[in-house]
Amino acid sequence: MNAVIEKYESLATITAQMREAAMQGDWDLLSELEEQSSAHIAEMQVLDLKPVDEATRVRKVSLIKKILADDAAIRSQAEPWMAQLQRIMSNARSEDRLQKAYSSGAGY
Repeated sequence: MNAVIEKYESLATITAQMREAAMQGDWDLLSELEEQSSAHIAEMQVLDLKPVDEATRVRKVSLIKKILADDAAIRSQAEPWMAQLQRIMSNARSEDRLQKAYSSGAGY
């Protein structure tokens, strides 16, 4: 099998695992898999420079579509969680500012 296709196959497997981790809310696993995904992409950028035959190109396009579909599914799961996390952090910062504001005048 073509080395580029092997990398795409491997990346497709990783993104499927990432999709499952996101669906289960396993953000730690998702983060670990994201690191693996980034490493694969870096390797692929070096390998994926040569022209390929039609069958390889068709398989590559199919894998890219699957990877992009998995990415969209991951984002649909992660974006609400990220928004919630951002709200929590914003509330914590606001509470911290209020605490500091009221505690700084406590000595008067």
